[in-house]
Amino acid sequence: MLQQPHQPLQVAAVPTQRTPAREDEAGPWHSEAVCRRDEAGLFFAPSKEPTAARLSREESAKRVCARCPVMIECQEHALVQPEPYGVWGGLTAAERRVVLARRRRREMELKAAASAGHIAAAG
Repeated sequence: MLQQPHQPLQVAAVPTQRTPAREDEAGPWHSEAVCRRDEAGLFFAPSKEPTAARLSREESAKRVCARCPVMIECQEHALVQPEPYGVWGGLTAAERRVVLARRRRREMELKAAASAGHIAAAG
């Protein structure tokens, strides 16, 4: 059911930890994140959000990510955690699941190839 234009969308609870604990010599990477200046609602889905609105919101969030100097660090954080919700490092939760599945598959292929190479070298 579409909401009336005059009714604000209800924003789902935003995870309390949007930033990781990891820091480097220059300070935490997330202190440079462009999204710190934007609404969290742009990066996290409101409850019962219509598909067209979700796609539009996600594209807007990705445009913010595209101009962010720490996009790669954010993306890696979201993949390592793994963050189950929101747009992180220019990727939606569904896109992150695809990246993680590809990484797992690649790791298994590399292990299989290394194992086969080790067996061939021993033979």
